[in-house]
Amino acid sequence: MVASKMFLVASPPCPVTSLVPSQQQKTSNPTCRRIRKTKPRSLLIRLKVLSMAKESSDGLAEKAAIAGGLVSTPVIAWSLYTLKTTGCGLPPGPGGSIGALEGLSYLAVVGIVGWSLYTKSQTGSGLPSGPYGLLGAVEGFSYLTLLVIFVVFGLQFFQQGSLPGPLPSDQCFG
Repeated sequence: MVASKMFLVASPPCPVTSLVPSQQQKTSNPTCRRIRKTKPRSLLIRLKVLSMAKESSDGLAEKAAIAGGLVSTPVIAWSLYTLKTTGCGLPPGPGGSIGALEGLSYLAVVGIVGWSLYTKSQTGSGLPSGPYGLLGAVEGFSYLTLLVIFVVFGLQFFQQGSLPGPLPSDQCFG
């Protein structure tokens, strides 16, 4: 999605009415007629919002975010469950692949939430829903996952006194 500026366009103002009925101008604008009856010396300018954001044409970033979000959310759920039950994150796995997937999943969720917040600040709305509503679902799950991350990390910190490091140590998988 490409952010664009919001344009406000004024329609032609209603003619200023006169107190003398014979000098009043005729108009086909029903809003002007309604205002003329209630406020004889008012000037009305109606504003219309033309556009707030345009959909991007390629959608490559949206598809990458969907794929990353659909993979990272269950990986983080597994990681947080493991952290809560064992006090350590996921095991490194063969060649460190599971640990790398865990780290990339945390980065993907933070990236999706960051992208959503940036889009919200620029356009006033979150990410587009994407194909089949998947990007909107990934955005929602990313916010929910971030909340669960804060809760589990907070509980871990207050119960254990620290969080395990990103690399294997003597305490975890050493």
